[in-house]
Amino acid sequence: MFRYVLLVSIIIVSFPLYAATWHITYPKAEFEGDKRADYPRDLLELALSKTNVRYVITPSEGYLRQSKAIRKLKENIEINVVWSMTDRQREAEMTPIRVPIAKGLIGWRMLVTPKNSAFYRQEITNFVDLLSFIPVQGIDWPDTKVLQASGFNVATSQDMLEGYELVKRNEVDFFPRSVIEVLQELAAEQQGSGLAFKPKLVIRYPSAMYFFVNKRNKTLAKVIETGLNRAIDDGSFDELFLKYHGEMIKHFDLEQARVFQIENPLLPFQTPIFDERLWYDPVSNTLDTLK
Repeated sequence: MFRYVLLVSIIIVSFPLYAATWHITYPKAEFEGDKRADYPRDLLELALSKTNVRYVITPSEGYLRQSKAIRKLKENIEINVVWSMTDRQREAEMTPIRVPIAKGLIGWRMLVTPKNSAFYRQEITNFVDLLSFIPVQGIDWPDTKVLQASGFNVATSQDMLEGYELVKRNEVDFFPRSVIEVLQELAAEQQGSGLAFKPKLVIRYPSAMYFFVNKRNKTLAKVIETGLNRAIDDGSFDELFLKYHGEMIKHFDLEQARVFQIENPLLPFQTPIFDERLWYDPVSNTLDTLK
């Protein structure tokens, strides 16, 4: 019995070259010109290239909001992998590959607001000051509950684009966006929108963005996990991370920012928070640690 289990394990991890071609479909970006999918897609392709599987990786036919993409994945329709911030519910409904693809930076939030807003001009010296302002988050995003748990009166939007519209119309005070998203999103906004992130002010909570697959697709989960770990071991994971995020980390100068640390009550206990290979802290680490 032991020899049989061992043999099955070897077959699963080796992924022989003669196996059938894997067709990997991921959610197409939410809107034309959305570059946020570039890094996760390239990381997924890097991971697959580290295994012996033959694969074809393509986007879905149409643009997919995150909520719709997750629903399709759970129903095993059209797509077979998504990337998303994790929480207990998502890990119960899908299979997570517990390698944080953004090394925890998804939880470092810059606060987007109009430059002419009271919030932009207001000096924030303590957390109570910050709680007097209203943020917006997606109605079904884990971030919404994370902020509510810390006392924020959170307005909700159907998606990211509506969130930006609400903040542009001054219907809310700020829109917390992760450091890996915000520059691309602001660049995609029309010139003259007047939006900016509030300098040297950050909300940070422990979180992870993972690749997820359908609950029944255990083999694909193992393929991706194996590829990611091989990329970590040979340094190509961090090389790609730096290619996409190195200059951005320097741009924000986060070690000089006022960082409000809040708890994340939705973080699953299985999160590998003590595996130092998987995380990057832009305040306590330097980029040299990734080289």
